[in-house]
Amino acid sequence: MFNVPAQSGIAGGIYPEREEPPVEWLERLVASVGGIFAPWLRPRAARFNWIVGLVNAHAASMEDLNDSEIMEKSRSLRKSLRYEGYSKDLVAQVFALVREVAGRTLGMRHFDVQLIGGLVLLNGMVAEMETGEGKTLTATLPACTAALAGVPVHIVTVNDYLAARDAEWMKPIYNALGLKVGTIQHGIDQVASRAAYECDVTYCTNKEVAFDYLRDRIVLWDRPGRIRLQLERLYGEHSRVRQLVMRGLHFAIVDEADSVLIDEARTPLIISGQGDSVDEERIYQEALGFAKELVQGEEFSIFPSERMVDLTEQGKARIEDFARSSGGIWLSTQHCEELVRQALSALQFFSRDKHYLVRDGKVQIIDEYTGRVMPDRSWERGLHQLIEAKEGCEITSQIETQARISYQRFFRRYLHIAGMTGTAREVAGELWSIYRLRVVSVPTNRPMHREYLPDRTYHTAAQKWEAVVNNISEMHNKGRPVLVGTRSVEASEQLSRLLLDAGLPHKVLNARQDKEEAEIIAQAGERARITVATNMAGRGTDIRLAPGVADLGGLHVIATERHEAGRIDRQLFGRCGRQGDHGSRKAIVSFEDELVVVYIGKILQRLATAILKNPESFAARWIGKILFYKAQRTAERLHARMRHDLLKFDAQVSESLAFTGRPE
Repeated sequence: MFNVPAQSGIAGGIYPEREEPPVEWLERLVASVGGIFAPWLRPRAARFNWIVGLVNAHAASMEDLNDSEIMEKSRSLRKSLRYEGYSKDLVAQVFALVREVAGRTLGMRHFDVQLIGGLVLLNGMVAEMETGEGKTLTATLPACTAALAGVPVHIVTVNDYLAARDAEWMKPIYNALGLKVGTIQHGIDQVASRAAYECDVTYCTNKEVAFDYLRDRIVLWDRPGRIRLQLERLYGEHSRVRQLVMRGLHFAIVDEADSVLIDEARTPLIISGQGDSVDEERIYQEALGFAKELVQGEEFSIFPSERMVDLTEQGKARIEDFARSSGGIWLSTQHCEELVRQALSALQFFSRDKHYLVRDGKVQIIDEYTGRVMPDRSWERGLHQLIEAKEGCEITSQIETQARISYQRFFRRYLHIAGMTGTAREVAGELWSIYRLRVVSVPTNRPMHREYLPDRTYHTAAQKWEAVVNNISEMHNKGRPVLVGTRSVEASEQLSRLLLDAGLPHKVLNARQDKEEAEIIAQAGERARITVATNMAGRGTDIRLAPGVADLGGLHVIATERHEAGRIDRQLFGRCGRQGDHGSRKAIVSFEDELVVVYIGKILQRLATAILKNPESFAARWIGKILFYKAQRTAERLHARMRHDLLKFDAQVSESLAFTGRPE
């Protein structure tokens, strides 16, 4: 359990954050070896059981308090925590008080397993709690404890919807204890952001908090020391201190920790400004037109698993001839090759309604992990402009990087960090080796009644979709609600058309319907309801069953594709069988799915297709399961390597910029 309140990093108490010491080879070796053994040496939840008895011992005294006495008790605990730190008895008293307040304000009292989860978080670990076990409520325990101790808390989640929902939902608990709650949403101004960060507990998304930190880095420029920043206060409103949005990086509780710290860590965070290039539209159109004329296999090769294009010598020679004849910006052969590579990537790897939407004449990126549109985000190095040219949209000016950082390096700068998720054990090694976070699996409050139905693997996508519609129809006729998971907007709309043809009423939830999300989710557990959704209905989504639905078998979840990480499949299946409810899950996939096409060799794919004549057979189920397992493991290893390479590159860039005196 961390001490209260540690002040270190730049500017001491003005903007505390953890310094990153140079990592020597021995430390890297220890981290790698520790990562190998971390999945098997995880702490057991029984180690934290003591909190339950102590909290129950204080329960009676908390129940006797009226509302004003609860506020007084909160003030008393605030003083004790700041002077004595996190002693067992003080932590138990805070947990007991928070549980009592939650019962009065929300009608929800923390279960024993949630008390254990709260203590795991306060100890700076990752609490792996099954979906539906109440992670949102669990987070209030360590958040209130740290906030009362004077430590600003950031509760970080994956999207604006969840940040706003959770903040509003849990706000009565914090207010009853005299704590202020703030929410960071995309698009709010600097004044509103600063006010939110000045609260005791701030709910925010991983993207917004990281970008706010980068904006502060731009303001601070050269990482000034504590004395310099204190002197700058003499300049009043014009000092850099007054321009900062955040108060530093104190304590982060990361919801959906595996998604934020692992899955999204493959992409660097970049703040950019408008470039000064002229005549950009003509340049991008020419690059796109030239790329369309190149012959795959002769002049370029593609590597789908890594989304990489490689030019052959013949292709490079043709580009060199084109550069000489075109003149202008094309005179730089190296620049020309890079632009053509990006144009080929735009053509080969990025598809409309899968990787991006075209809305109001603009290209908007879809987050592959959450299924949500990421407004005001763009791809770098001209890729975004090339996709705009490809779609016939108005081409925006190319951007220039002003500051950048990876998620790995950003979250490692928090003085204290903890996480919670339903799917962490598979990445326990990486969480330890990168963030020094240990994973603790917390037991469920009630026994699970989730039925795992056999997977079905078909030869073609057409056969798969037919089977999906049949399975939906079967469950619909029984009166059971059905949630169908798809990987893209395009796939969700294709299934929607098939369901319309079959006369099956349904709702679609994807990036186009993001404003209707709350309403669609609220109805998804009703009798005979059919919901087709992208990953938007995965993490953080609580589908409550209508009365009588549990008796029919509960929610039935169908996965129409396997994801590149098995954890994302588990998140989708976790929508059913929550808190002791009945439910079932089933995967219906094909050998034409993207995961197999990209990560399994064509020979294996054709061999499996030739052998598996009957998708319902025992052999088909097991061979299909093995192939998809192999594809997922291949993808996960590749992505882990990409994250490692990004972290290494990010550190090198940081060292180079530090040498030149520029910010990150």
